[in-house]
Amino acid sequence: MTAPAPTSAKTPATTPTGAPGGLLTRAQLTGLCVLALALAWGLLPEFTVVVMSYIGLYAIVAVGLVLLTGVGGMTSFGQAAFVGMGAYATAWACTSPTAVQALGGIVGMGGLPWVGLALGLGLTFAVAWGLGAVTLKLSGHYLPLCTIAWSLSLYYLFGNMQFLGGQTGISGVPPLTIAGYSLADPRLLGVLIWTVLLLALWLMSNLLDSREGRAIRALKGGRVMAESMGVDTGRYRIKLFVLAALLAAISGWLYAHMQRFINPTPFNLNIGIEYLFMAVVGGAGHLWGAVLGATVITLLKQKLQDVLPALLGTSGNFEVVVFGLLMVLVLQRFADGMWPTLQRLSGRFLRPDKVRAPRAEAALAQRSLPTPGSVILQAREVTKRFGGLIANNQVSMSVKAGEIHALIGPNGAGKSTFFNMISGVDEPTEGDVRLMNEVMGKRPSRAFAALGLGRTFQHVRLLGQRSVVENVALGAHRRAHKGWLAAMLRLDRSEEAALLAEARRQIERCGLGAFADTPAASLALGQQRIVEIARALAGQPAVLLLDEPAAGLRHLEKRALADLLTQLRAEGLGILVVEHDMEFVMNLADRITVLEFGTVIAEGTPRDIQNNQRVLDAYLGGADDLAAGIIK
Repeated sequence: MTAPAPTSAKTPATTPTGAPGGLLTRAQLTGLCVLALALAWGLLPEFTVVVMSYIGLYAIVAVGLVLLTGVGGMTSFGQAAFVGMGAYATAWACTSPTAVQALGGIVGMGGLPWVGLALGLGLTFAVAWGLGAVTLKLSGHYLPLCTIAWSLSLYYLFGNMQFLGGQTGISGVPPLTIAGYSLADPRLLGVLIWTVLLLALWLMSNLLDSREGRAIRALKGGRVMAESMGVDTGRYRIKLFVLAALLAAISGWLYAHMQRFINPTPFNLNIGIEYLFMAVVGGAGHLWGAVLGATVITLLKQKLQDVLPALLGTSGNFEVVVFGLLMVLVLQRFADGMWPTLQRLSGRFLRPDKVRAPRAEAALAQRSLPTPGSVILQAREVTKRFGGLIANNQVSMSVKAGEIHALIGPNGAGKSTFFNMISGVDEPTEGDVRLMNEVMGKRPSRAFAALGLGRTFQHVRLLGQRSVVENVALGAHRRAHKGWLAAMLRLDRSEEAALLAEARRQIERCGLGAFADTPAASLALGQQRIVEIARALAGQPAVLLLDEPAAGLRHLEKRALADLLTQLRAEGLGILVVEHDMEFVMNLADRITVLEFGTVIAEGTPRDIQNNQRVLDAYLGGADDLAAGIIK
């Protein structure tokens, strides 16, 4: 496919709204706001400092929920329990006679809070990993219900363990000390809280802007697709759950040393729901939305508690009722949260951030293609049953390197079911699938991707709000190896540059170069299918499975797609195509397999298939469609 000519380099930069760029970039504006807060911190009233410190503590928890719920698609009402775990761990380490006697002589009294931090993080990691391994296997409404269950369990555990003070709690928690300098003054501790928050925002932003971040974004509504790209979604979900829990534990640690006293009340289910509100109201898919949400809800609750008793002439928890109604109104007006709206309004006054090119690109993993003519994918007597329904009945076929093999059949013939079995999405009831001479058995689809299988989907599966280049780069996930910590610390920049460069090469190759930085959801359906092909090619597959790639394409686009597939065949790829467009299939395929009611009724060259009476009968009047595909 031929890409459109690139735009001139002299074109002035514009904002996403099309207006001329402003004086500042978003990054510069963020830096100025942080600097202004730092300069004003010493001048703020003491009460304001305390409120700001609470906002910072809540925002740290909300950042984790943005990652977990907004980005990863896992709803949790239980983050307050992890906050309590971090708080109770440090309170026990600093006040328990046993802990003080055992550790005080080793680290000193000033070092006990840091022992408490290590203890809290260690316990939270273990508990979160154990809970995540059990609860994250659930989906739908069962997952949030399960988080409610264990949140209540941990809350009552805090209140019923006497060595943690029971319902009375633990008092006498010492202030933090850094290099012998006490942070007993709330103004000084507030600086640490906001430093931790800003550091967390930087680290999480780096994580999302990476190979690992693309895999995290694919968890929300795209697990089948992500697994097919080589992502271990089960492991990623647990890691994301643990990361959010650790952020909550850090917030609890800071909270304990700010309050100097803790009891179970701040860690109950109601507070867990408030944390989730903060993430959702601010903008569940945006890290800075966590700060905005924590600010709005904290200030709103504070004002309601002051105004309502004076307005109604009586005391009570009326603010809870008003707060709930206001939350409903906010969520109706700002369905995606308030931060996206704020971004959209400020976008016309800002110019885009400059992307700094790395000094060098890392070398991505390369795969040698099999010898042309060798069998690279084979299904032998594969059967799939759903109860008493037989979707595929002893289907056998093979795909060779350097050929295009088409799988056709009427609607309901079992093509999609068979396609899913030979790509690892479903398991055969009987028979076996071999890929690169390996029996795949019950291996997941990511194992198929690791051996060189790339695929597209009948119903397009893309990260709609992300750019085309990010979607395509996800296909090359297994060709790089930097992990979460490297991504957070930006030690993966050369590898990330190589992935994005590879993605752009495949986009250009598929004729969508002009749309590389466009959100995938804004493209036409046919173009989105081409994006899926580019994504599959970014993984450097040996065998390519295409599910109705020509659907939604216009005539010239189909010709361009046929030219691309012909080129890939010449390079040595084995290609299996499921397609309803008979003209497209007959002029492209080397071999064709025909399914009817889950059974193979014919296999051969396009001309053999066109002359097969059983195939013509199976299409029930589709003979004209087949005849239209006579090879030219």
